[in-house]
This record gives sequence, structure tokens and C-alpha cells, in this order.
Amino acid sequence: MKVGRGGNAPPFLVMDVIAAANARAATLPSDAPGIIRMEVGQPGTGAPRGAAEAAIRALQAGSPMGYTEAFGLPSLRARIARHYRDRYGAGVDAARIAVTVGASRAFPLAFLAAFDPGDRVAMAAPFYPPYANILTALGMEPVLLPCDAATRFQPTIAMLEAMDPRPQGLIVASPCNPAGTMLAADELGAIARWCHTNDVRLVSDEIYHGLTWGTVAESSAATLRDDHRRWPVVTAATLSPSAIVINSFSKYWSMTGWRIGWTVLPEDLIRPVDTLSQNMFISAPHVAQLAAEAAMDCDEELEGNVARYRRSREMLIKQLPKAGFDRIATADGAFYLWCDVGHLTNDSVAFCQRMLTEVGIAATPGVDFDRDRGHRFVRFSYCGPEARMEEAADRLTRWAR
Repeated sequence: MKVGRGGNAPPFLVMDVIAAANARAATLPSDAPGIIRMEVGQPGTGAPRGAAEAAIRALQAGSPMGYTEAFGLPSLRARIARHYRDRYGAGVDAARIAVTVGASRAFPLAFLAAFDPGDRVAMAAPFYPPYANILTALGMEPVLLPCDAATRFQPTIAMLEAMDPRPQGLIVASPCNPAGTMLAADELGAIARWCHTNDVRLVSDEIYHGLTWGTVAESSAATLRDDHRRWPVVTAATLSPSAIVINSFSKYWSMTGWRIGWTVLPEDLIRPVDTLSQNMFISAPHVAQLAAEAAMDCDEELEGNVARYRRSREMLIKQLPKAGFDRIATADGAFYLWCDVGHLTNDSVAFCQRMLTEVGIAATPGVDFDRDRGHRFVRFSYCGPEARMEEAADRLTRWAR
């Protein structure tokens, strides 16, 4: 029987790593140390208590959990709009905000609304694999811009100017996955202006906003007014009238399994995305929307989570070189360390398999993020429980001896 072209989309290999780690854990005796999970960006902190309590109250009250509007509960959309005012000093109309079934559902909605089959969409490599995989499944062409430490694994205006023909779209992520690097505020602004001027649709993945540290975040913060609520990042929603912004409650708000995200749309895509949402997903889960709205008022708990990630980052950057992982990308944000292991292996897949089998640490091989050069890179996620991150550093150091 016929198999559609979507069936040819490449796999998201980190999901295979998760399965392998689960299988390995199932074979271990009950008194074994266990598997340390550093393969996926899933916070070990869990949803904020206020979010869980909001869901419990709604369920205990017998509130009907039916369809919402395709763009989500009006109260949640208004709360997200207030988030832009509080965190960025930005005025974003709630009418431009669409609540989605995680950021993962926002991408196909955005791509279908903004692009046609055959359109070329550029992105830096290494990159988050579903960008390219979703585009491929939809009949669009991902165009990779090989980046390295010289550009902090981010695209540049010079790279865009050199493209012939120019693409129909550009995806940027700041902070990015897997490298954890950021574009400074003026760099993102320049890219946004270039895209708008050249009729290139900018898609800005801002899922790791709120998780920023390092020199780029500090320099960006210097351009913002003194306000404890503000984040040291800018949003593309204020930099270009044609940009699409995608975000999620999965990372900063620690709500991966609740599957709730959003997109800020330019005016010309509001109705197209609305109709696509109606037909493809109807609406995001009602109870998850209630929980997400409550989560946005849990600042103290969430900033406590960020402090734990920061401590784990600092500890690993100090300890991993003792285990031979001494070539680490500048980790300005997110919660990943992108390590060049070319001096240790030329096969990151086999290397990660050995790491899982021999020392019980699950990490993601770089080929998931860069098909040409990823054989010499490994990504470690450090958003798990702080004590487990410290144990991982100890295990890797012993393994290296």
C-alpha cells in the first residue's frame, strides 16, 4: 500500500534514547544506582504547586472540561498578554495569541499558515530536529546554515545575505537547543529587520525564555529598564510586524506533560491559524489551560527552579572537563551543554550507548541535531534533580579514569 511523504520524515532520535534508557532501567536490580536522565529537556522540578492545585479545584468542583475556543480560554490569552507587558515591557494584543497543544503543535500550524509546499525555510545547524522534520513532512524544504562556536552556533546577517535564492522563512531560537547560546538583543533585532525587509517570514522559538545566564544575557539586560520582573531577553513579537513567536509552558513553567503552549501571530496569520486550529486540533486541553494560567502567578517557586538549574550548570561546567568534556559551547541559556567530543569519539551514537551501558547516564548523540557534524557532539541536559546532576559528574569522572 502507498505510504505518504510524511512517512519519510526523519526520526527524532532523542525519543529513541528515552526508550533505550527506559529499557536499560528495567533490567537493573532494585538496589542498583539507576539511570541518570540527561537526554531530554524535561525539568525534574515538575509543575508549580499552584498549577496542580488549580486543576484539582476545577476537577473537584465538577467544572465541565469541554472544548474551548480554538485559540484558547480568553482569560489565559489575557494572562499571556500581561506576561508580555510584565516580562518584556511589551504591548501584545491578546487577539494575536493562540493557545496550542504544546509548542510542538504550534510549529505545524505556523508552517502551514505561512509557507507552501516547496518553500525553503532556513535555520542554523545544529538545530532542534522537529523544525526540519515537520517541514519535510509538510513538503517544505529545510535549508541548513552550518554554524559553529565562531558565531555562537547562531545565524548571522552575512549568512542570510549569502543565500541565493533567499528563503521564504527563517527559524531562530534564542536561547537555542542544543547549544544553549543566545542572540544578543541587537543581533535578533537586526535579523528581524532583515527578514521583514526581504519578505522572509521569521519564526522565533522563545521556549527557553526565563532560563538565561551568561554574558549575552547580561549584555542584553543592560539595555532594559531596571525592573525585577523583566527578563534579560527581547521578544521578536516587538521587533517585527511579520514575525511569528512560539513559546510553551514546558520549560520555564516545568509543565512538559500538560502539553500547553502558545504562539503570538502577526495580523495576517490570525485567521489562517484560527481555521487550521479548528480543523486540526479543535483546542488545547481545557484543564491544562486552567493550570497554565495559575502557573503564571507562581513566580517564587519558578525562580527557585531557575536557581537550581543555574547551580547545576555551574557545577557541570566546572566538573565535566575533569571527565574529558572540556569543549563546551557557551551556555547562555536553556538547560543544555553542547559538548564537542571529537577527541574522544567519531561516533556519538555508539559513545552515548556506551555511556548508558557502562555508567548509567542517558545523553543525546549530536547527530540528532546536526546530521553532518553531529557525530562528534553530545548534548547533556542539566534540568534534572540537582543531586542527580552532581552524581552524574562523579560517575563521568570515574568513567574517564
